[in-house]
Amino acid sequence: MAYPQLMRGAMATYIELQKQIESLQREAETLRAKERKGVIAQMKEAIAAYGISAGELGLTSGRGRKAAAPGRKTRTPRAAKRNGGSAAYADANGNTWGGRGKRPNWLREALANGAKLEDFAAR
Repeated sequence: MAYPQLMRGAMATYIELQKQIESLQREAETLRAKERKGVIAQMKEAIAAYGISAGELGLTSGRGRKAAAPGRKTRTPRAAKRNGGSAAYADANGNTWGGRGKRPNWLREALANGAKLEDFAAR
């Protein structure tokens, strides 16, 4: 019967193609890894040459928040708008508090140690 021979021929071709696919995928991954190293090196060079920051690239910064894309306006918190963007209270270590919401730990600790709130009033 000719039918089983036809099937064997088709299966052999299919298996051969699968092997070729696997071989090409391995080759592609090897080439990708090699090219990737070169691309990363070029990117690092360009970043250093032009002084590009992570924020300008739109990468995550600070506390897990994404930086604004270049040219995009960021929202200013309402409290900062009311206060003119300045802190109402500050200490010598650079800690600040706008005067709204829960007092930060640095201020609570200082007050517990005998300091007065007026001592931290920003001028």
